[in-house]
Amino acid sequence: MSTSPDTAPILSVNRVSADATTGFELHYGLAGQQWALASSGLFQMIVDGQALSVQTPGLELLRTTQDELRPGCQQLILELVHRELGLQLTHTTLSYPGTALIETSIVVQNIGQQPRTISRIDTIALDLPADQYQLMAFGGSWGWEFEPSTKPLAEDTVLESRSGRSSHGQCPWFALTRAGQSILSGAVAWSGNWTMRFNQRPDHGYTLTGGLHDWEFSTELAPGASFTAPTVVLVLADQPDLNAISAQYSQIGRQFWYPTNPLSARLPVEWNHWWSYEDREINEQAFLENVDVAVQLGIEVCTLDAGWFGPTDPESHWYDYRGDWDLVNSERFPSGIRALADAVHAKGVAFGIWCEIEGLGKDARLAEIHPELVALRDNERLGYVCLGSNVGRAWAYETLERLITEYQADWIKLDFNLDPGAGCNCASHDHGANDGLYAHYQGYYQVLQQIRDAYPHVVLENCSSGGLRIDLGIARQTHMAFLSDPDWPEHSLQCFWGASTFLAPEASLHWSYCEWSLTEHRHQHFNPRDPALRLHQIDFYTRISMLRRFGFSQRLPELPDWVAQRYREHIALYQQHVRRFVGAATLLRLIEQPLREGKGQRWSAFQYSLPDASEHLLAVFRLPGAEAERRIVPIGLDPEQLYTVTWLGDQQQMPMRGADLLRDGLVFSKLPEEGSALIMLQ
Repeated sequence: MSTSPDTAPILSVNRVSADATTGFELHYGLAGQQWALASSGLFQMIVDGQALSVQTPGLELLRTTQDELRPGCQQLILELVHRELGLQLTHTTLSYPGTALIETSIVVQNIGQQPRTISRIDTIALDLPADQYQLMAFGGSWGWEFEPSTKPLAEDTVLESRSGRSSHGQCPWFALTRAGQSILSGAVAWSGNWTMRFNQRPDHGYTLTGGLHDWEFSTELAPGASFTAPTVVLVLADQPDLNAISAQYSQIGRQFWYPTNPLSARLPVEWNHWWSYEDREINEQAFLENVDVAVQLGIEVCTLDAGWFGPTDPESHWYDYRGDWDLVNSERFPSGIRALADAVHAKGVAFGIWCEIEGLGKDARLAEIHPELVALRDNERLGYVCLGSNVGRAWAYETLERLITEYQADWIKLDFNLDPGAGCNCASHDHGANDGLYAHYQGYYQVLQQIRDAYPHVVLENCSSGGLRIDLGIARQTHMAFLSDPDWPEHSLQCFWGASTFLAPEASLHWSYCEWSLTEHRHQHFNPRDPALRLHQIDFYTRISMLRRFGFSQRLPELPDWVAQRYREHIALYQQHVRRFVGAATLLRLIEQPLREGKGQRWSAFQYSLPDASEHLLAVFRLPGAEAERRIVPIGLDPEQLYTVTWLGDQQQMPMRGADLLRDGLVFSKLPEEGSALIMLQ
């Protein structure tokens, strides 16, 4: 589904006047269709109250450089100067031959003698022609991630997050369909506050601007200092098909963005204690008993979530003591965490540990011992460690390093369970009064990069109250994003459908339908010991989670024998067949998004196609309320080829010609509600 080279995007800025300070012309679009007017600003910023774009008089183009940054990646650099303000601007566009995806970024340097204040900086500013546009975006809150919104663009529209976490409020992604014929998608590669604005112009077109949010933001540039704005990614497709967009995001993510290491590349199956024990019920004995069963099931990573740290008190609550990572609750773990890790490793399984490195609980000693670490706004504690300060970054790195070296951790789950809002404005930290949140995220990225450089074998999992900080910025620093805390089936399908519009399947993790122990939730009521539970339901719950990286949070020693045996079979099937598709195939959504509360599509189907198109995997699910029969038609098969069609796990196989599959598809008439099928086409 990648866009062919002859439809690669054109992004260029040319000077069309002899006057060096005026007369720029911009081109952006696909062959035969411009997506931006020539008079677009390219970027937009406000410096000392003055608006700047590529069209601003007085902004000179010094030079244009175009070269190959690395194989498969072209770089276009525009260097501009505004002599009166003493600013030099470097705007960089990365493009990838064979796709219509570009990345844009901008760096502003103060080359003058006076400090300058930036109060707004939009990495992208394009004037879209007058036309009929349909805007799709996703909202997000705890347990309601990837809630879709689709509407005609008929007025000024703003997509944004002001929570301090990128996908709490709205997801930093959009898809804009033009006249029902082509799509422009955009994503802000940033984990803090961001915005994308669609402002109407008098000619009935729209000006698209976006990047870092200007709400409660400004930064002062001292002489010689520079500021780097967050990257914005734009993707075009010459067909009204989200698959053509998501395939490009996935392709470039895999080739250039996502970090990897041997453990991560295996896509290991994980067990995590959290929902089945939470913190007050987990202890050394329970954890190790689960590890014993996990080994028998074929699970490859066992993760100790919250509840391991803090004072030696069986009733202590994890949230209140975040930050005291030097304390181990010896009431729960009398032998210590290293002994636990050694026992896990002795079983041939990787050991993971949870840490909310940014979090600072109300009862944590850290705030009293190191008050210089505390993020403050107007002298009030914000509940996190400010990584915009040098001491904060040093402490965070040393703490994570200690968890890795002392506990021999192979995997760290990094959580963040609060909204920092506009962030820290503490005057004694190494940032300004109004750019503390920006500095914090730059510092967080820096710490994660340092950890990966020093300990390249360690897997980093991105979590934030479930899925409230999922974006292309943090996807470049961690190996996967945890999609959501809840995972009941239709919610899990809705989240995956949405996340896969810009993340490859292996860039996300979600567990199978979990057994929740302490927390009440009206949808999370799975009980593997329920005598009414049927085999097809176990298959349905587990196969949904196998669409990406997956794992379990259940009380493994208490599983009925038949459930444990079916899990063992599914894990083996995932390891032997499915995960090679998850890690390498192009994902195609064959049906529109299923939605929570019985809404949206009640059948769900995905197709994974390997790069050489010789093998395909279909995953089909019938949700409650679905019609009894559904025809699923695959995409991109060779009509001349004879395919062996194999129902994985169900011992069914038959030959079918590609032309028949493309014309007639596969008819599903015998799946019960909460029924599923995994089908290989070879």
